[in-house]
Amino acid sequence: MIRTFAVKLKPCCISFLAAQKVASKTIIQSACVQSSGAKEPFLSGINSSYVEEMYYAWLEDPKNVHKSWDTFFRNADPGASPGEAHQITTAADMQNKALLIRSQGLAMAPAKAEKLVEDHLAVQSLIRAYQIRGHHVAQLDPLGILDADLDSFVPSDLITTLDKLGFYGLHEGDLDKVFRLPTTTYIGGSETSLSLREIIRRLENSYCQHIGLEFMFINDVEQCQWIRQKFETPGIMKFTNEEKRTLLARLVRSTRFEDFLARKWSSEKRFGLEGCEVMIPALKAIIDKSSEMGLEYVILGMPHRGRLNVLANVIRKDLEQIFCQFDPKLEASDEGSGDVKYHLGMYHERINRATNKQITLSLVANPSHLEAVDPVVQGKTKAEQFYRGDAEGKKVMSILVHGDAAFAGQGVVYETFHLSDLPSYTTNGTIHVVVNNQIGFTTDPRMARSSPYPTDVARVVNAPIFHVNADDPEAVIYVCSVAAEWRNTFNKDVVVDLVCYRRSGHNEMDEPMFTQPLMYKQIHKQVPVVKKYADKLISEGIVSLQEFEEEIAKYDKICEESYTQSKDKKILNIKHWLDSPWPGFFTLEGEPKSMTCPPTGIPEDMLSHIGNIASSVPVENFKIHSGLSRILKGRLEMTKNCLVDWALAEYMAFGSLLKEGIHVRLSGQDVERGTFSHRHHVLHDQDVDRRTCVPMNHLWPDQAPYTVCNSSLSEYGVLGFELGFAMASPNALVLWEAQFGDFHNTAQCIIDQFISSGQAKWVRHNGIVLLLPHGMEGMGPEHSSARPERFLQMSNDDCDAYPEFTPDYEVTQLYDCNWIVVNCSTPGNYFHVLRRQILLPFRKPLIVFSPKSLLRHPEAKSHFEEMKTGTVFRRVILESGAACHNPQNVRRVIFCTGKVYYELVKERHQKQLESQVAITRLEQIAPFPYDLVKEEVDKYHNAELVWCQEEHKNMGYYDYIQPRFLTLLNHTRPIWYVGRDPAAAPATGNKNTHHVELRRFLDGAFNLQCFEGKTF
Repeated sequence: MIRTFAVKLKPCCISFLAAQKVASKTIIQSACVQSSGAKEPFLSGINSSYVEEMYYAWLEDPKNVHKSWDTFFRNADPGASPGEAHQITTAADMQNKALLIRSQGLAMAPAKAEKLVEDHLAVQSLIRAYQIRGHHVAQLDPLGILDADLDSFVPSDLITTLDKLGFYGLHEGDLDKVFRLPTTTYIGGSETSLSLREIIRRLENSYCQHIGLEFMFINDVEQCQWIRQKFETPGIMKFTNEEKRTLLARLVRSTRFEDFLARKWSSEKRFGLEGCEVMIPALKAIIDKSSEMGLEYVILGMPHRGRLNVLANVIRKDLEQIFCQFDPKLEASDEGSGDVKYHLGMYHERINRATNKQITLSLVANPSHLEAVDPVVQGKTKAEQFYRGDAEGKKVMSILVHGDAAFAGQGVVYETFHLSDLPSYTTNGTIHVVVNNQIGFTTDPRMARSSPYPTDVARVVNAPIFHVNADDPEAVIYVCSVAAEWRNTFNKDVVVDLVCYRRSGHNEMDEPMFTQPLMYKQIHKQVPVVKKYADKLISEGIVSLQEFEEEIAKYDKICEESYTQSKDKKILNIKHWLDSPWPGFFTLEGEPKSMTCPPTGIPEDMLSHIGNIASSVPVENFKIHSGLSRILKGRLEMTKNCLVDWALAEYMAFGSLLKEGIHVRLSGQDVERGTFSHRHHVLHDQDVDRRTCVPMNHLWPDQAPYTVCNSSLSEYGVLGFELGFAMASPNALVLWEAQFGDFHNTAQCIIDQFISSGQAKWVRHNGIVLLLPHGMEGMGPEHSSARPERFLQMSNDDCDAYPEFTPDYEVTQLYDCNWIVVNCSTPGNYFHVLRRQILLPFRKPLIVFSPKSLLRHPEAKSHFEEMKTGTVFRRVILESGAACHNPQNVRRVIFCTGKVYYELVKERHQKQLESQVAITRLEQIAPFPYDLVKEEVDKYHNAELVWCQEEHKNMGYYDYIQPRFLTLLNHTRPIWYVGRDPAAAPATGNKNTHHVELRRFLDGAFNLQCFEGKTF
């Protein structure tokens, strides 16, 4: 019995049938018109009835007509104008063949001709049905108990028995009838016609065995044809005996590595790969094929399952380094907290043995937050392509390994896919490998997703999806090779879905029978894939049993020797697990080359030059918006007066770094113009669509490039991407700006798991800058607070430890912290902190609570004198007015940070308290500037100390600064709080309430009697 199926004729199919009939008439008319203009007498006598006879005879079997008619009908174009079809040969040939056809009685009645056309169209619909729906009945599950598409019912439009061939109007008697093949299939190979029986057989071989293809949703005919050719062409999936032996050897290594760990550390979690051992040969096949096509660098991201195996057998990390991770007696690393072994990354340069070419492999470290690493890998890949000038991604590529439940369930997967074709984010195609265990921890896939496949999210970017039974190694390797070719050919994402199983529970200590008893009964019976494949090759005479056993023994010996060597390791050095080394930046020991930071100021003529360019349009015949003309004119006026506002200070910081060869990349939602319309780094021609100008790239002849790019409306994915970009090189300033500061909470996972703790866990230095617009402007709870309390809570400096003020204290304090948190109150200080970020001898994340109203505040301007050569970032800006001249008469020192300073100064002036109240600004909040704060509190030894903030008491900075003040003062003096009362929401949404709160805490700040008599 032959199995076949079809798709119901929907209205679109009926239209298709009608179109085919029209096409037939067009071909016939073309032949008649062509013959009517012929010079030969007989040719002019051919009428449409005769041509019609020829055409329908040819449709039934091309051998029924003379080869000249066969040639004509093969090449005739239904869309050609009359007379343009392929020329018919001599009149004598046509006359003779016509007499033969008539004598054989092959002239068909109209009804029979109609049936013949419909039969051919039915076969075309049948072929298309396999191409579209064949994957639904493919044999994908190695266990044979589940359907990869979660549906065991075959829909009524999928016919699986011959007696239902009538769905197409075909019958069993048609099975041996020959049909012409359409140009949209390659099942014929060199043949153009096949019997219906053979058509069905070949379609089943292509689409319904161990490979299920989803690609017909792709809206590019060339790409669809490319895939059809790769999978439909008869005999295309061939392997040499040597390739089969290599595949078996790789399976042995993958399997025996897991077996070795299970024997030596039976009670340790390792998240082994058992049940999908074929993933190792799969990844190696992708890398081999890509290396063959010229690839030099592969960046991988993956969850914990199978990571140790990938490190051992793909990245080729020394086995003793992996095994020593299991030793409970190992001493802690000398730097950072480290991480569990199945989270760590690795970087390795080696020779690819399949191609004898140099290949660099990097496995990016990641937390248990599964898909969180996806955009990080993409950003790192983009950076490596950028720095190598690899615009088409022919040298650098990313591979992402996913679990099925996470791929379907984690939104960052969708966000990452949507970055894949954006100009400033594309990596020219990623190969996604899904380890489809058909279970998520203990959750059945039918409870874990609403889509048929876990991979359906990839359809949004027209990525082809290749499902493959992981117990068929040759099918897996072929699919992976095609995936590598696809990515190289079309520079687009592709998904390989390895449908497999998980032999143990979620980890090796877990009991899966609690929740999946039937599945695990079958798994316990399942023969390992290496045994199945070895038996197959042995039966084919490709390897002998002895050779197979010798391969096992050889790898077991390697593992045992490495295990012995691992016992000699006394210290676990986490530096062996770097995924992004920066050669030449640190010393060989991984330490900074110095603990000093040069001044961050620049010459005045450079400031003026940058200001002039920022105020101009350095492209001829470029029409800008009239409102922008006024903004540029205002910038020019400021430059002439040696002043800068916030936007111009940022311009000068970026521009000066570009001159020094530092690439600057600014990304985020609406950053090109700026959310608050202050930046305007990209100018748009008002008359020519998509014509733009970036003046920053016209500053210097040999400057580094400046990249400014609006991102998709994503925080999680984009911030992860920029983090990955910043990982690639220390000689770049990479900034991500949130549209509003509180929007960063959508990317909290990246902040918590990578930015805050990345160095401690993975020795991952990173200089990414987060610009978070912050300030209580009466704009409501979702546009006010960047949640500074969260960043300060995660800062690692000890609030109870009194520091030692050494000569290099400022820099060593920065080196010891996990990140730097600032809230600048002047454009000049913002300029300096951005430049300091690059001039420091190490890299730390920088969190900047950037302003909103201060962008245009008339008092928030800086003079060139604050930015000239020799000037530096001021961690604390001291009181410089009347109060500082008579400190013994000052009754109160108000410490604050950010925008509230200007409100306090205005209030102090109105109350005429300039000589009695000093106001000091903390520009750098973390790490806490103990040395400078101590000088200030000692100076005003008679004054009350007050912390004033505009945020609510349970938010903002107070909980961070209060214990540090008390440590500094040895608990001898209090630091009083002035600000808004505790609240659940970060700000009120009522404008009047906002002003009432502001008035209340300003009055409290200058009520010099409010704290008298109180104790702390």
